[in-house]
Amino acid sequence: MNNNNKHILIGVVLCLVAYLASRYLWLQPDTISFTLAITVITAYFWVTEALPIPLTSVIPIGLFPFVGVLTHQQAASSLGSHVIVLLMGAFMLAVGIEKSGVHRRIAFAILKVIGGDSALRIIFAIMATSSILSMWISNTATVVALLPVVLAICASTDDNRFKIALLLGLAYSASLGGVGTLIGTPPNVIFASVYEEFAGEEYGFIRWMKVTVPIIVISIPLMALWLARGIHLSSAIHLPKCDGWSIAEKRVLVIFALVALLWVFRKEPLGGWSQMLDINTVGDSSVALLGVLAMAITSNGKGGRILEWQDAKEIPWGMLLLFAGGICIAKAFVSSGLSELLGQFFVALGTLPVLLSLFALAIGVSFLTEITSNTATATLMMPIIASAAIALNLPIELLMIPVVISCSCAFCLPVATAPNSIVFASGEVSIKDMAKQGVALNVLVASIVVLVSFYFLT
Repeated sequence: MNNNNKHILIGVVLCLVAYLASRYLWLQPDTISFTLAITVITAYFWVTEALPIPLTSVIPIGLFPFVGVLTHQQAASSLGSHVIVLLMGAFMLAVGIEKSGVHRRIAFAILKVIGGDSALRIIFAIMATSSILSMWISNTATVVALLPVVLAICASTDDNRFKIALLLGLAYSASLGGVGTLIGTPPNVIFASVYEEFAGEEYGFIRWMKVTVPIIVISIPLMALWLARGIHLSSAIHLPKCDGWSIAEKRVLVIFALVALLWVFRKEPLGGWSQMLDINTVGDSSVALLGVLAMAITSNGKGGRILEWQDAKEIPWGMLLLFAGGICIAKAFVSSGLSELLGQFFVALGTLPVLLSLFALAIGVSFLTEITSNTATATLMMPIIASAAIALNLPIELLMIPVVISCSCAFCLPVATAPNSIVFASGEVSIKDMAKQGVALNVLVASIVVLVSFYFLT
């Protein structure tokens, strides 16, 4: 029996055990027992990848109607969620940006402003650049775009510690920068969908950034200081130069800047432009698709369009199925009553100080995602954490936000995140190097996340 078949069999057994234990040992109704069982098998397949993650994500959408937890309309609506459309639009916008190369242009501009006359300044410049870019495009694309720049800098020095610090700084800042906006990394979008399911309202761009941007602003310099400690360059580093702006780069930058402004100021301040123009039917997904259409009809200056369908169709459609599966599970948690039941198990946390509970959750999740997918972890954790917050009579975002940010802050192992894997593949960084720096930074960033979140959300 091959490994995947073994995991499929184990998953089925776990599903049956979960149902039987819930129904006959804990005497829960069928709706709760089926919800728990289907969630268990889905979670196990996500973690082990016994089936491809997108196919596993179809399980809750297909099975919940059969066991009477959700209607087929409720289950299918997960695929039509505006959060899915927002993510699809963001993926397509990112393709247009990457195709034009403007993200690389922005990187050079930031490097030039910050300069490079010391190890700390260069490491900070790379980390600041990486974090800013990954707020708007994927963490993976950010690292891929900046890696040649970083390797060129590494080639101009023989200081091995500096090379390691620079590469790790690139990976870590890309992961952390992704938490800065709701579209920066998939777990953020999962938070938004689950929050809306439980709270009945959207969590806006500015509201999110009021918490996450301070986390990045505080964390990046401290992470750079940690990585650069004790490194003294014996000679000046020459930063790469860049050619003049292309027509496509200029046009992409204008379109995306407008899209970002429309996202950020849609509802704030004073009701935002949507209230000013009396078009409150517009959402963030509408803005994303408007940007996609603008790129699709704008010339790249070379006889083509900035965004062509052959480029756009290459976005990770499977990731959208993963989100849909997560949204469907969140709906089932609420509909079946499992969220309320799970919340009761977390009442014991109410005996601990809130800060201590937050830190335990944040540090636990950051180390958990060293060995599991951060997206799958967020998908599974968000409904449970929301249930816990309701049971403890706390604002649900107070528990959810530190946990979902911690899903993106795994700095110890190459398998933890795509950015970690990419810099490890460069051959300049060992697992020992990454783990040595990552353990301390996991704890440091978890502490910052908890303290900043507590300050802004209470």
